[in-house]
Amino acid sequence: AAATQTVAFAPANKHAVLSSTTSINMGPPIDPSAPAIETYGEGSRKYRRTVYTHNEWVKHRSSDRFVSNLTTLTGSGIYKNIGKEVLATTSVAAFVWAWNLVSGGYEDFSGVMHDPLIASKWATEIGLPLTIFTTLSPSLGLLLVFRTNASYNRWDEARKFWGLNINHTRDLNRMATAWYGNDSSPGSASAPKQIAKAIDPAEREHLLGQVSLFTWAFVRSMKRHLSPPDEDEEDYIAELKSRLSPEQ
Repeated sequence: AAATQTVAFAPANKHAVLSSTTSINMGPPIDPSAPAIETYGEGSRKYRRTVYTHNEWVKHRSSDRFVSNLTTLTGSGIYKNIGKEVLATTSVAAFVWAWNLVSGGYEDFSGVMHDPLIASKWATEIGLPLTIFTTLSPSLGLLLVFRTNASYNRWDEARKFWGLNINHTRDLNRMATAWYGNDSSPGSASAPKQIAKAIDPAEREHLLGQVSLFTWAFVRSMKRHLSPPDEDEEDYIAELKSRLSPEQ
């Protein structure tokens, strides 16, 4: 079975602690008595999950994510955080549309042009020249390209970190082998004076084997965490049971 995490939420205003046992959900508190500022924006940052699992990746890449995002639009934390700006922009756009309708006339769906409702020299249409938008279009295109490149860079960075993780585990085992017990025999020039007897070779081999084993278990557990349960769970459990003792 997939491992679960128990997450405790402690809002800043000393509301009751919320506990949630889940494998991936580590979002803001859902307690209705919690302050609104704790559920979105910067106030919810301390509740956000710091682990991106395979389940989140599958959900993010789902072909139905567009419909899902539309259904949760009004409950989005980003929408709530910039709701005032969106309302102001929409209100200005609606006002300009309505003003141009009554001051400059309009064309109906049949193609018939109607006279303006306000016929006065001071009632003129409001608008901006298309040159501004034409000039800004290349900048917008470059921005989209940069965002696309950034997404690929994140994937490439994750791949590099996985390679570094493997290299660091090898370095850990090499350092353990090189530094543990090699210069501890009595009479050697580099042996500390406080060492009274040499480390037992059998004990040294056993302990170094444990270091190597636990290092492997850490990397193997990380691989399992980044893989879907239906593809790797059974192999992961079998490999751990074959190498680790029941106590471990």
